[in-house]
Amino acid sequence: MYLSKEFDLKSKNLLALILGAFTVLGFAPFYFFPVPAITLLLLLYLWHSNTRPWHSAIIGFSFGMGLFGAGVTWLYVSLHDFGGMPMPIAVVALLLLCAYLSLFPALTGWLATKLRFIHFSVWAAFVSSCWVMSEWLRGTLFTGFPWLTLGYSQVPASPLIGYAPILGVYGISLLLVFSIALYIAWPKQRNLSHYLWILSGIWVGGYGLQHYQWVSPEGDPVTVSLLQGNISQDLKWREDHLLSTMNAYADLVLESNSRLIVTPEISIPLFHDDVPTDYLMMLSDHAKQNEGDVLIGFAETVPHSIDRNEYYNSMFSMGSSSEQRYRKHHLVPFGEFIPFKPLFGWIIQVLNIPLSDFSRGSLDQQPLDLAGQKVAINICYEDVFGEEIILQLPQASILVNVSNDAWFGRSIGPRQHLQISQMRALETGRYMLRATNTGVTAIINERGQIMQELEMFITKGLHGTAQGFTGATLYVQYGNTLVLTIMGLSLSLSGFIAFFQKK
Repeated sequence: MYLSKEFDLKSKNLLALILGAFTVLGFAPFYFFPVPAITLLLLLYLWHSNTRPWHSAIIGFSFGMGLFGAGVTWLYVSLHDFGGMPMPIAVVALLLLCAYLSLFPALTGWLATKLRFIHFSVWAAFVSSCWVMSEWLRGTLFTGFPWLTLGYSQVPASPLIGYAPILGVYGISLLLVFSIALYIAWPKQRNLSHYLWILSGIWVGGYGLQHYQWVSPEGDPVTVSLLQGNISQDLKWREDHLLSTMNAYADLVLESNSRLIVTPEISIPLFHDDVPTDYLMMLSDHAKQNEGDVLIGFAETVPHSIDRNEYYNSMFSMGSSSEQRYRKHHLVPFGEFIPFKPLFGWIIQVLNIPLSDFSRGSLDQQPLDLAGQKVAINICYEDVFGEEIILQLPQASILVNVSNDAWFGRSIGPRQHLQISQMRALETGRYMLRATNTGVTAIINERGQIMQELEMFITKGLHGTAQGFTGATLYVQYGNTLVLTIMGLSLSLSGFIAFFQKK
């Protein structure tokens, strides 16, 4: 009997691992948004039918290893192919990260089984709140890693995206998990049609909200050019390739007649003060001819003390408007700064990453006045944090993300990043313009739809128009406060009911 139970647990763990891996199909580049609902259905069944919380924790951990093991494989490309980390160390590092991330669904599984005795509707609210609270914690602790938050899997086709302007990505996760958890816990003796009415209300409500106008167009559309230099990551920082990089971006800028021209993150691998003045004047003069501005990425050095400088990952504007800059605030751990240096300082010796000790820009930076628009800039990884993007809103009329996803190679990473940008557009009701080194360079409208995009790994400019918007969605006004409040009330109520029900 003991062996059969042991085999049963191993079978459940294997199933959970497979389910986690299949969940990735809901995210870009696959976009099969119903898949996570199916995998969640089976996972929650395993939890609800189980009587041992620790078994459910192990099952949740296995699900997480499948999800993150399959979903963030692009990190291996960054660590090994371009970071120069030896293969065994890169594999171990990736497995350790996946194991850490898997602790969050493990905790949710433990709690789901621990409180399986409470009223079915309360259990559904409790489990969905636990799941999303764990996603929020994962996106917050140790600077956060909210990649593969379930809500992203519903972009752009699911009816649930109608809730993005209200509750953001975490709210969509909450409604998705609640829809499934309520079905799993629904008593057999109760009429299932009542559940179908609730389910329909949630999903049809989301579809209806997609047609609500949260924001209003402001002024005429502005012409934009998003430049994709396609500079290979292994050549980007080589001194003998610097001139060709500068020429490539100069050519792309001079080919554009747009009022707003945007280059990717650190498109020119030089400190701003080291760039030849005549090169900057050429770009500025061309932007003035277009009666607009060009945004170009440089590293920036600022004296901090007699024997120390601070370095920033910055975007500079030049052209018709006064020169302005934006400094990246949310840095990538182990890529742009080394956390807990006494413990992890050795990693900088293993990784071949230039300028891996940046300083943080201010969190309260305001939109730049460019080409008649208020442009809110976010650099690469920053657009993963919706609660930080809204700090420049509602003042901003357009969002701009500049990235160098060449670090991900030909993996699924760049497409996942594009999907995240689509969610930011939905939450804020703003166009999102993405200028990337190797792709995906794209124009995304205020409804999260991709209007235009460039083929990856080509050198070209994406020329189009972007409409500025004014007004504020509920998410812009309150951020994650609404969904955190809902989860807090749900968890408190569940704990209260569980306490008295057990007595």
